[in-house]
Order: sequence, then structure tokens, then C-alpha cells
Amino acid sequence: MEYGYGGKILRVDLSKGKITVDEPEDDFYHRYFGGSGFIGYFLVREVDPGVDPLGPKNKLVFAGGPLTGVPIAGSGRNSVGAKSPLTGGFGQAEVGGFWGGELGHTGYDAVIIEGKAETPVYLWIEDEKAEIKDARHLWGKTTLEVQKLIQKELGSTAIRIAQIGPAGENQVRYACILNDINHAAGRSGIGAVMGSKNLRAIAVRGHGKVPLADEKAVNAMAKALRDDCKENRGAVAMSQNGTAGGLGGFSMVGVLPTRNFQQGSFEGAEKLTGATINETILVKRGGCYACPIRCKPHVGVKGVYKVDPNYGGPEYETLGALGSSCGIDNLEAVALGNQQCSAYGMDTISVGVTIAFAMECFEKGILTEKDTGGLKLNFGNAEVMLELIELIARREAFGKVLAEGSARAARAIGKGAEEFANHVKGQEVPMHDPRNRHGLGLGYAISPTGADHCHNMYDTGYERRIGRNPSAMGILETIPAQELSPRKVRLQLYHSLWQHTLNCLVFCQFVPMTSDKMVELVSGITGWNTSLWEMMKVGERVINMGRALNVREGTTRADDFLPKRFFTPFNSGPLEGVAIKEAELAQAVETYYGMAGWDSEGRPTPAKLEELDIGWVAEAMK
Repeated sequence: MEYGYGGKILRVDLSKGKITVDEPEDDFYHRYFGGSGFIGYFLVREVDPGVDPLGPKNKLVFAGGPLTGVPIAGSGRNSVGAKSPLTGGFGQAEVGGFWGGELGHTGYDAVIIEGKAETPVYLWIEDEKAEIKDARHLWGKTTLEVQKLIQKELGSTAIRIAQIGPAGENQVRYACILNDINHAAGRSGIGAVMGSKNLRAIAVRGHGKVPLADEKAVNAMAKALRDDCKENRGAVAMSQNGTAGGLGGFSMVGVLPTRNFQQGSFEGAEKLTGATINETILVKRGGCYACPIRCKPHVGVKGVYKVDPNYGGPEYETLGALGSSCGIDNLEAVALGNQQCSAYGMDTISVGVTIAFAMECFEKGILTEKDTGGLKLNFGNAEVMLELIELIARREAFGKVLAEGSARAARAIGKGAEEFANHVKGQEVPMHDPRNRHGLGLGYAISPTGADHCHNMYDTGYERRIGRNPSAMGILETIPAQELSPRKVRLQLYHSLWQHTLNCLVFCQFVPMTSDKMVELVSGITGWNTSLWEMMKVGERVINMGRALNVREGTTRADDFLPKRFFTPFNSGPLEGVAIKEAELAQAVETYYGMAGWDSEGRPTPAKLEELDIGWVAEAMK
């Protein structure tokens, strides 16, 4: 590759202790871009059907994209993927911070981890040099302890570290991977995959820079975007309150997940908002590589709950999952729960939703103190929430049951518990209730990774206005949030294609970048004569590769579902009586299959795969 990439992929076989370098053809980069595009390619092409996600034959892929490491807002992200131990299918997550940009500066576009080390190790990458190093002295320690030890051992605090924590070591099924301690690749349980390989961390230091086809044009766009971030209303709001800025409003309109999605409004919501964080426990705001928005809160507490600002602070998903979803309005307790999850390396969404599930089972008499080891799992019990996080991370006592995720835990508990486990394909539902946003519900149902909000749509945004991005894709009219018609399915499909495209470029969704400007930026970086049409085809390849892998692993039409809770109307609040209709969702799924070029069982057709120039996937899908 001449521009936008280093042209090299690092391949590390931990079983053999062997490190090699691949140099793909230019067409590989043009066809898949990076991020989830690379992940989809390597998982479908190289991971055999039926492989144990926690076995040595699974592969773990870290990937940047053409924007990664370019000094422009939104470019500090990378993707991580593997066959998911939570869903058994396509697993992938994005993460911010500085690690991805640092990898881009080494000249490596991706790192593929294979096999399993005999004893704990970590990987050290400095520019083009890579070395497997002993990590037995790091095993069992918190993420902050490990970061300090590695940086001291290697002699620089400028070294960036992606790592798991003790939860990943113990293969908690929703363990995550953390960049710089407080930026999480949270979803899909990929931290458990990393732990299963005895790989504790990947430390990176790069002294190069990403080659640009038109450096002058890219620098001009970077300056314009930096200026825009200071004026754009959404970017300014993110700078002021982070993702927590919307929590109070969600509760007011009735879509804040409360007590395991039983209600949509939480009486303690004002105690958890971004404004409350700013007024009480905020120490500073942090951000990611080259980004002026700085949406990341760093909080500190010195009272009953001791919270270290090094671990960042709770964002919206965490405040909902550990807060309102568990009926807890103690902000300092939620901040400590966030710290525990960062220190041990766990996805706060799955942790909170799984604990809330257990709390509902306890209050309904399905679980008793005999089952929980004496713990009273009532909603609102902050002490129990914090204790369960500890037990889950260590896989001890009742925590061992919950460490499997809500779907497996429900099957183990029995007695009708499965009705209260809010997941799709095994992955817990994020803090966005789809009962008022029916396209979002469809997106959860057909998502290749199980319930996920990061490559999904929010109907309410299209209920009020149609912006430049959708109009460029042919979406010309507003559509009610609670509609699930063919035109809504089309909107969901197109929006999701763009979100998946961003995950191949590996670009932050919080940065105000229109689709036409993105085309201009990618052209300036790579020198390609690209277009919006071509870029969205890359996103479509990812959706189809993810679907193909899931089909190969046994996913059927029956798995494209929503939990029963979202077919049950709210019984109070602003949205009383509102729910998704099961028959309408089933029809929307069928319509989506047709629009996507899939057969009646949701399998990508050979013709669709050939149209996407990935005909090889049809054979791999078998």
C-alpha cells in the first residue's frame, strides 16, 4: 500500500511462539477497508466451523482502518473481533483512546492472534519489531497495576496498552478489552477470548506516521473539523456532559431502562445525569487521540466509596446498566461499579443487565437467598450490586452463575427465569428501549453481534428531520418512531450500512462528519477515487460476512427475535400502552431479508455474495 496504510498485518501464533508478517495486495484493503471489514474476512476465511470460542483455534483480530492514526478528530479508534463466547457467532467491538492510533504509527494495520500460550504472556510492538514477553507476574492484577508495571518494565509512559483484566483471565463470557484502562471494547465477550489464549496485554509504541495521498487537503479538513467541533451543537453537548447528557431526557420521555426494563422512567434519574456528575464528582474530562471533543469523564470519590480518576468515569450505558436498570440512584456507588468493571475488565452493559435480571428473579421468588449465598438481590441495593461485580469477575459463589451471561444463567436457574433475561442471541440489550423506537428493535433482532446499539439506528432522530447523510442515500421523508413499515425497514437497512461502513473506516460516531465529507477525506488519505456507493458496499460486505458466519454456526430465522419484555406494553409513564407488536416485527424481519438479498431463512444468497464481490463466502458458509 502506498497511502493510508502501512501495508502490513502482524500475525502472532502463541502456541508456537512464532511471529510473522503478511503483506496483503492493495485490492484487499480497497475491498474491506479495515476494522470490522478485516475482522469479518479473517473470521469467515480462517476460523473453522464449530470452533470453541474459548479454544486455541479461535482467532482474535485487532484492526485499524484508513483513518486510524491520522491526526484528525474521530480517528483514535480500533476494532477488535473474534468468534464470540457470548453468542457463539460473529463477535466485534470498537474502542477509542490512544492505542489504535499508536498501532497505526507502527506500520501495522492489524494484529491477528492465534493459538494459546503455555503460560501468561504479553505482546510488545515497537515500530516494526514485535516480541512475546513473559506476563506471569502480571496475571491476577488490576488493569491499572498492569499498565504501570508494563510501562515501567519497557521504560516509557508513552507506551499504549490494550489489555484484559482478571475477568478476562477467568473467561467471564462478557469480559472486555480495555485501551488505556478506561476505553472499553465492551461487547461480544472478546476479553474472554484473549484470556483463553493466556494473552494479558498488547503494548504498542510507534514513531512513524500514516502516509497521506494529499497531506495538504487532509490537514485542511482536520482543521475545519476541529473548528466545527467547537460550534456543532451535538459535539459541544458531548464536550460538556459526555454521553450522560441524555439520561434525564430519556427518563422524562419514558425510555430509560429501569428495573430490568420493567419501566421507562426512573425516579432517581436526576441523581445520575451528566449535569450531576459535573457538579459533584467530575475531576476532569479526557478524550481520544487527535479529538477536541473530550467527552470522557474522569471522576473521583473520597467518601464511603473510593473512586480513582485514572479509571475514567461512568458514561450513559454504565449509568443505565448499573444505575436505573438495577434501581440504584447512588451516583458514587455506580461510579465505583464502573471502576470495578474497568479494573477487572468487564462490559458494563452485560454486567448491569445480568445483575438486573437476577434482581427481578429474586423479587419474583425465582431466586432465594439460598441460591444467592445469602445475598438479598433487591432492586436498589447498591451494596449487593458492587459485591456481585466482584463475585462475577472472580467467578466465585453466585457470581459463577452470572458470569455466564443472562441467557445461560436463566437456563441454569430455570423456573421460568428465561422470560426475564433481556438479550438477543445471548448478548444483553443496551440501554436503549426499542418499544418507542421500532426500527431500533428490528436492528437488535437482526444484528450480527446480538443486541447492539453501535451499528444501529435511533428512530426518534428521523421522526423530526432528515439530514444530509440520509438524503444522500435516498431517504427523503421523516418516519414516525413507532412505525415498522417497509419504508422503516429500508431506513434501518441504509442507516445500518453506513454505521458498519464507519466501523470499517474505524471512525467515531460522535464527530460531526457528513457522508460527502467522509468520501472526500478517505480519498485524500488513500488516493482512491472512491464514492459513497462504494463505501457503503464495504459496510454491506461486513453485514453479510457476519451473517454468513452466524448461519454456519447454527443461527436460524428463529434467532432474529426480541425478548418478550419488548412486546409487553409499558404499564405506566409517558409511554403507557406502547410496545412492539410481535407480528409486525416478524413481518419486518422477512422484509429485511428480501431487501438485504437473503433467502427466507435469512441466509445470504450466492447471487448477493457475488454482487458484493465476496462469492467465496458462499462456500465458507457451508
